[in-house]
Amino acid sequence: MAAPAVLWRRLRGPGLMALLARLCDSNRDRGGRTPLFLLAPLVAPSVPPAATQRPPLGCVCPRGAHRFEWVGNLVPEFGISSSSVKILSSPAEFYQVMKAQVKAAQKRITMASLYLGTGALEQELVDCIEETLQRRGRTELQVSILLDYTRGSRGKKNSRTMLLPLLRRYPDRVRVSLFHTPNLRGLLRLLTPERFNETIGLQHMKIYLFDDNVILSGANLSDSYFTNRQDRYILLQGCSEVADFFNELVAAVGDVSLQLEPDDTMHIEDGMEHPYQGDKAKYCEAAKKRVMTVIETARHKQCELHSASFQSRGPTAGTEPPDTWVYPLIQMKPFGIQIDELVTETLLTEAERGDQLHLTTGYFNLTQGYMDLVLGTRADYNILLASPEVNGFYGAKGIAGAIPAAYVHIERQFYNEVCKQGQRPRVRLREYFRDHWTFHAKGLWLYPAGKDRPCLTLIGSPNFGYRSVHRDLEAQIALVTENQDLQQQLHQEQQNLYERSTDVSAATFQDPSRYVKLWVKLVTPLIKNFF
Repeated sequence: MAAPAVLWRRLRGPGLMALLARLCDSNRDRGGRTPLFLLAPLVAPSVPPAATQRPPLGCVCPRGAHRFEWVGNLVPEFGISSSSVKILSSPAEFYQVMKAQVKAAQKRITMASLYLGTGALEQELVDCIEETLQRRGRTELQVSILLDYTRGSRGKKNSRTMLLPLLRRYPDRVRVSLFHTPNLRGLLRLLTPERFNETIGLQHMKIYLFDDNVILSGANLSDSYFTNRQDRYILLQGCSEVADFFNELVAAVGDVSLQLEPDDTMHIEDGMEHPYQGDKAKYCEAAKKRVMTVIETARHKQCELHSASFQSRGPTAGTEPPDTWVYPLIQMKPFGIQIDELVTETLLTEAERGDQLHLTTGYFNLTQGYMDLVLGTRADYNILLASPEVNGFYGAKGIAGAIPAAYVHIERQFYNEVCKQGQRPRVRLREYFRDHWTFHAKGLWLYPAGKDRPCLTLIGSPNFGYRSVHRDLEAQIALVTENQDLQQQLHQEQQNLYERSTDVSAATFQDPSRYVKLWVKLVTPLIKNFF
């Protein structure tokens, strides 16, 4: 059980070991990439640290028997049946399930992503939405789509142009919101070109919701994420309370975002401070209040339900006690919301001797705080990261082609520190490789000491890096289960990813493909806080 002092203590600030290439999340292919964004951080302001506030007190009644129930003191705890959970394994399955869910939707389709691509597969998905809106008996169906403004507006053909026909045809049933970071304003916004501006801050949540079914993922709505870009995906079926929460969360962020009009102009909701023209402090405070209202309302509602169930000495008639718990973890540091950071740090801090943590990220840019915890705590770590060949910038022309080398440089620095501290038996690195694929999976699996299956996983959009913690809007879930079948599914998911990897050793960095030029080593610290 996490010590109470750990829950309330101030989180460590970010430090070294951030990287160059976080923007490969917002690029669809390997060709036509510009290295110019590397200069943007040099003219952008740093993000001031937000104070960690004491979380609210938890429920006064017991909720579950697992060791992670303390998370329910911070966020709503949704008890569900393990039979409601399905782990998806491939981009193709993710795409097919999403299309099927769109076609079956009766009352709501809600999507939050960094951007919507402009290819044939993306158009097919938009067509599915339109066909569903056209069907008889679907007149109550509402569609809400939340994207990032800078990434969604890039180029002449972009996410906005893909969605305008839908918006024009169904203006009363389709809402398209584009989040604009409050940190991109004034001269910085005026002088920073496309692609550059994406380094300042993004809407990065990946939430796909259809009636009472929700997919949480790290995958964007783009063709590579539907074909050969490996990610993680979890489908929660028939979980109305979870779906309501994420629907409200997307609506809250949508309310503080720019609204796309059928004529391709933008407006803000009545009474809302403008994100980049208005007062920044007022905007951030209003946005924080809107999002925290969603979190706290849901948390108090769940506490009341738990209390009623406890007082009646059992679950509601006709329902079975839950064996799986879902905790939504939100990170929006521009608004002063850092719940995901607090929970992640506490999980790493309180992992017990003998626990095994499998952590994966497509961008090995852990914050200094997370690195310190990995190196200084008791659990065993097996960290999966992308080999240079499955980095989205591998083979790119010009300076951008050196970005995979920057990852190699930081990986080697961390590996050397592991060896220096004598942690090699406890902290292991592995590199994912798959020919003609790229790697974008992120998350964590926790195996309790002496167990061969995980009881907890983190899955969603965060990358454990500086941007995820400080600049972008992120959402994931901590899923805890006592059900052995679901634990086996999570174990198999982890195994499927790790089986395509090889162990990192000193010999790894002797390969000619791992040579890192001096200028790459020198430039990385200059832009470390933006990746």
